[in-house]
Amino acid sequence: MGKDLQVRDVMTSAVFTLGRNDELSIADNLMKQERIRHIPVVDENGDLCGIITQRDLFRGALLRALGYGSRAEEKILQSIVVKEAMSNEVYTTTPNTPIQEAAEMMIHKQVGSLPVVDQGKLVGILTEGDFVKLAIDKDSNS
Repeated sequence: MGKDLQVRDVMTSAVFTLGRNDELSIADNLMKQERIRHIPVVDENGDLCGIITQRDLFRGALLRALGYGSRAEEKILQSIVVKEAMSNEVYTTTPNTPIQEAAEMMIHKQVGSLPVVDQGKLVGILTEGDFVKLAIDKDSNS
C-alpha cells in the first residue's frame, strides 16, 4: 500500500444511511439491492449513532432455517426497528487518516468497515471491499 495514501483516497463517498427507527426490512432490502454489508445509522440530526451490518441481519436467515419461511421473516423484520439490532459502538476514522492506520484499526477491532467522519459529519465509509479495489488498482497500474 502506498505510504502516502489517506482514507479519502480509498473510501466510498456515496454512503447509504438508515434512521434509528427504520424497519429492519428496509436494511435487509437495501443490503440485497445495493450488495453492501454495512450501513451507518444516523439520528434525527444526521449524526452517526450506530451501524447495522449484514451479520446483524443473519437472525432472519436463522428464522428461515428454523422453518418460519420468507413471509414470516419479512413480518419479523418489519416489526423490529434498526436501533434494536444495530451496534451502538462504532469505530470511525477521518478522511486524513493514513490508509495503513485505518487498516490496522479494522484488523485490531475486528470490524469490516469504518464510517468516515469529518467535523462530526459522515462523509464516507471505508470497507474491506475498498481495500480489495485498491489491490486490484495497484496490480493494474504496475
